Amino acid sequence: MRSYKVQLSILLIFFTISLSSAQYAQVLPLRERAALQDSILKERMNTVLPSLMERTGIDMWVIISREFNEDPIIKTMLPSTWLNARRRTMLVIYQEKPGSPLQNFAVARYNVGELFRKSWDPEKQPNQWKRLMELIDEKQPTKIGLNFSETFALADGINKTEYELFMKHLPSKYKKNVVSAEKLGVAWLETRSATEQVLYEQLCKLAHQIIAKGFSTEAITPGFTTTDDLVWWYRQEINNLGLDTWFHPTVDIQRADPESFDHLRSFSKRPDKQTILPGDLLHVDFGISYLGLNTDTQQHAYVLKPDEKAIPDYLMDAFEKGRKVQDHLTAQFKTGNTGNEMLAAALKEAKEAGLKPTIYTHPIGFHGHAAGPTIGLWDQQGGVPGSGDYPLYPNTAYSIELNAAVYIEKWKKEIRIMLEEEAFFDGERIYYIDGRQEAIYAIPRSNR
Repeated sequence: MRSYKVQLSILLIFFTISLSSAQYAQVLPLRERAALQDSILKERMNTVLPSLMERTGIDMWVIISREFNEDPIIKTMLPSTWLNARRRTMLVIYQEKPGSPLQNFAVARYNVGELFRKSWDPEKQPNQWKRLMELIDEKQPTKIGLNFSETFALADGINKTEYELFMKHLPSKYKKNVVSAEKLGVAWLETRSATEQVLYEQLCKLAHQIIAKGFSTEAITPGFTTTDDLVWWYRQEINNLGLDTWFHPTVDIQRADPESFDHLRSFSKRPDKQTILPGDLLHVDFGISYLGLNTDTQQHAYVLKPDEKAIPDYLMDAFEKGRKVQDHLTAQFKTGNTGNEMLAAALKEAKEAGLKPTIYTHPIGFHGHAAGPTIGLWDQQGGVPGSGDYPLYPNTAYSIELNAAVYIEKWKKEIRIMLEEEAFFDGERIYYIDGRQEAIYAIPRSNR
């Protein structure tokens, strides 16, 4: 653990220096990223996975993929210099008894990074499948977990061919020991290590900094800049920083016109190009990917009219209603609560408080829409069977995503305050990783 603490200290110093000398937190060069990702993988294997295997009762986890048809989980276990599996990659993780160190094997012609040692010699056993079965027989596991799941796509990574070949070669006495590794796979994907928690702070800070810069006169000239221009500004800015995005950003406008607005429009019926004008309420939805982690953030800005010195009170009041829906949801985060339980309680309390909420919150981590408890979908406010029944566990991260519908008398229409911020649940409390938007951004910023 000492090495991880040293690594954390280095990261904190690095980012502190960077923030004092540049607009953005510094993004590591590729070589340093690779070294850090390998260090994090080692940390996760040593400090995260053992307890998860104990919790789920699986003593052997077998993960099999072929090149360019990878199981989503195997992608999170490959060394940084392996961008894909090679040929047929077989990884075996075995825990002899609860509390004992993990034994990691690669039934392959070579080591898979530093963590999975080569455990197949084709000169002695030409058949890779038979060598895998020899290893299983040597360890005699009581539960062999394979990645198949009806509920979670990310835990359903073993394909039909690999499953059938595995079962064909598996000795009969072990067939009854094969179980779904769904709970273990989801737990591995959703649980964050100590280093990842620190990295998420920097990642969320970067996301907030990029949004703030885009919601300014540096990126927007009212009357000239279009929503599509701003979308591509965000894409280019992310690319210029050496980062990736896991989905194409969106920018929406709500204004004092007769056009109705609902969240279906923001998903699939959004106009491709609208010119941004004074008096517009802007909304952005974008996410960045860095060091294997992802963000998903939605915030608002308002373009001041020539005669306005501040954002109108009616919009600020509407924004506060959105923040209150956030509060009603985060109040439900308690270990063991399911996504559906949290959704129902939050909606009930928000409606009793006079709000008009829609909640569609999801886990985030290795994937943008990650595995874990689904807390509503925008079109399933009565609960989500399956993923909504999954319980809340400690050391997990969430995109607190929702909206509040608010009628604006001056505009004679209903608008939606659509918010999304990353939050971390440590088992006792939930907190916004880099805070949340406290007020609508004004464009331009300075009062006139």
